[in-house]
Amino acid sequence: MTATKTQKDNIAALEKARERVRAGGGPERTAKQHHDGKLTARERVAMLMDRDSFQETGGFARHRAVLFGMAEQQLPADGVVTGSGRIGGRAVHIASQDFTVAGGSAGEVHGIKIADTMRHSLDTGTPFLFLNDSGGARVQEGVGSLAGYARVFHHNVMLSGVVPQISLICGPCAGGAAYSPALTDFIIQTGYAYMFITGPAVIKQVTNEVITAEQLGGPRAQMNASGVVHFIAENDVEAIKVCKRLLSFLPSNNLDDPPIVDPDKRHMRDDSLNRIVPDDSKQPYEVREIITRIVDRGDFLEVQKEFARNLVVGFGRIVGRTVGVVANQPGVLAGALDINASVKGARFVRFCDCFNIPLVTLVDVPGFLPGVDQEHGGIIRHGAKLVFAYSAATVPKLTVVVRKAFGGGYIAMCSKELGADQVFAWPSAEIAVMGAEGAAEIVFRREIAAAADQEARRQELIDEYRETFATPYVAAGARLADDIIEPADTRAALALALETLHTKRRPRPSKKHGNIPM
Repeated sequence: MTATKTQKDNIAALEKARERVRAGGGPERTAKQHHDGKLTARERVAMLMDRDSFQETGGFARHRAVLFGMAEQQLPADGVVTGSGRIGGRAVHIASQDFTVAGGSAGEVHGIKIADTMRHSLDTGTPFLFLNDSGGARVQEGVGSLAGYARVFHHNVMLSGVVPQISLICGPCAGGAAYSPALTDFIIQTGYAYMFITGPAVIKQVTNEVITAEQLGGPRAQMNASGVVHFIAENDVEAIKVCKRLLSFLPSNNLDDPPIVDPDKRHMRDDSLNRIVPDDSKQPYEVREIITRIVDRGDFLEVQKEFARNLVVGFGRIVGRTVGVVANQPGVLAGALDINASVKGARFVRFCDCFNIPLVTLVDVPGFLPGVDQEHGGIIRHGAKLVFAYSAATVPKLTVVVRKAFGGGYIAMCSKELGADQVFAWPSAEIAVMGAEGAAEIVFRREIAAAADQEARRQELIDEYRETFATPYVAAGARLADDIIEPADTRAALALALETLHTKRRPRPSKKHGNIPM
């Protein structure tokens, strides 16, 4: 049947209308976006999604504002591209703010579009991606723009723990808008983006301090200092690659298991692991060398790499199964747990527990970091978060004591009594209330003082204490360690345990939720 002239005219008009929407703010603003080193909102979506899989919703949505000249402004898609598509064959929902349209400013309808997309994400059990590139609230709409933000924040909380939420900060993200990324699971920030609550101009007005947006809220500031950001990317292209790689480790929702990807059953024994830990227990080493040898193909995606560097966390696979790795880093603060490391570890553990990702914990911890600053900063409260997170987690929990496991740090790093399903100890493991040196000074103080050669007697008693209490055989005898293994066999031991534990079910007492020490 041949289309009538009216139908042809309608189809032509539709195509023109679509072209206007797809053009965003027009060629000049698109060129400016490219000049600034950034992709447009639609280019980012196209690069993220599998070819021809993106289905836009709300492309013809229009704001309802009429004051301050807004009635005449069309604002294609109201400054945000929303819809669904597939990444690596798996469905996702996405919102991408368009800086070429009114600076990506967020008004009431802008917020409604994002929130509606989030609701579809929740209903379908698919990850939600939010690409931020916005000058902030659309002030011409007054409190309506704030209501739009609040609606998004509310949905962030509703999605939390149900589907993974990833924010990409690809431009400005300032003021109240920054709270949406903070409510998501992971934040990827590009090198030219910034996020902060109060900008440089206000800070100068209040404190007379001159500071740039980069210094205040650039990626390094928000990674190294604040710990808000989880990954830093040089540009949009790299950020999209990081996002895709991150998604490959994650399930689509809290009812799914993570995908099993190309199981690597080779190299189950690695003799180089026998040589990593120095004989001198005070000498540091690089814990990532252990991690990359026990995960498939050395593929380890580290999270918050430059924040709280005394604790390493991230994702890998063991025989195809995703695992979350938590490891003390002996080269930084001797691997001691401080405030930032405790918070970093607790949040990562809770994410893994939300999404059925088993936990592998590598322990070499002398305890919690001492000091007035730590005590006044709340190390008790923050350290308790890590204890809470591990205790509450019901996913398979495997612990490997590599070297030191002392005091409260031993407990907090997923000890047997916090619910570890299997605890493996290397022969180099020292599991005790405290280090042998300190313990000997307390237990044998008088005997050392009475000795003719105090230093020699002190060393004798240190060795005696270590052999009596700090060996892994004592812990294994008390059933606080399930097995003592050769380091070379660590990957094989973890793989076998994961195969057994992947069907683990451990119900918890019925309650609305626990009250984690905030």
